[in-house]
Amino acid sequence: MLRMYTTSTTGVAAAKTGIGRFLSGQVRKLREDQSGATAIEYGLIAAGIAVAIIAIVFTLGNDLADFFQAIDTKLTSKTPT
Repeated sequence: MLRMYTTSTTGVAAAKTGIGRFLSGQVRKLREDQSGATAIEYGLIAAGIAVAIIAIVFTLGNDLADFFQAIDTKLTSKTPT
């Protein structure tokens, strides 16, 4: 069955078949679905944490290596032989 609808702004007739109604219903469901948005938000949070960790490692990496190297040197020099 073919139904004709007219839009009030353009006056152009648009034909909607059963397939057209099905597709418009599916598009409406996709627009209203929020489950993917939560996954994307968690992904963005995880990416932000990863960027922060990388920045900290690059900023403090050499200082921490030097700190632990100094501890290692002091410990090995005081080890009885």
